[in-house]
Amino acid sequence: MQLMVKDVAALLGVSEKTVYRWIDDGKLPGYRISGQYRFNRAELLAWTTANRIHVSPEIFLEPETLDAKPASLIEALQEGGIHYRVTGTDPYSCLRSVVELLRLPDGVDREFLYQVLWARESLDSTAVGEGVAIPHLRNPIILHLHKPLLAICFLEKPVDFGALDGQPVRVLFPLVAPTVKSHLQLLSRMSFGLRDPEFKSLLDSQAARDQLQEGVRRLSEQLDQRAARSVETALR
Repeated sequence: MQLMVKDVAALLGVSEKTVYRWIDDGKLPGYRISGQYRFNRAELLAWTTANRIHVSPEIFLEPETLDAKPASLIEALQEGGIHYRVTGTDPYSCLRSVVELLRLPDGVDREFLYQVLWARESLDSTAVGEGVAIPHLRNPIILHLHKPLLAICFLEKPVDFGALDGQPVRVLFPLVAPTVKSHLQLLSRMSFGLRDPEFKSLLDSQAARDQLQEGVRRLSEQLDQRAARSVETALR
């Protein structure tokens, strides 16, 4: 969830003026995006714990926890799109190209998104082997983003991302999610999809958009069915 100054004030039981004072003093972790401050729920919780500040129990809740429906691969892909011949000669120039191509809502600071993706890649490679990398944020970052976003980006030329198997990366799956829950759900669903032989074949051949979309739709349906069976088993 995107936390604004008024949300932080309510969660901490202080005035908005106090929140701004903490920001000005460099005490409160926040991000200035399009002229307004946004706050990461996890970082805010860590800060309040370290400073022994009382918080409302609502800080532990995210709107998504009220919805049992898991993050959908096909819906996230429809948000992010499929892109071919993405340029770049190293991981960072590839990320720059990807950020410029992503279908982002108005108000999202692309330069800020690039910087946090770059920081994550510098920390540890997001390459998962077999020519695939999944660039994502170390923690979901507060952006003007209300839905998870996943894209398929085929690189114009393979690029060394430092994968453990030594293979250069040919396709990127950049992932940006607004909450921890959707972030982890999409990562786990991507892991499932990348083990699917039919989907891997589509990636290897750089299949057309409609074929890839249909492949992701099929994976989404399989995952939804598995999730439904798990719920039924748990309720017995």
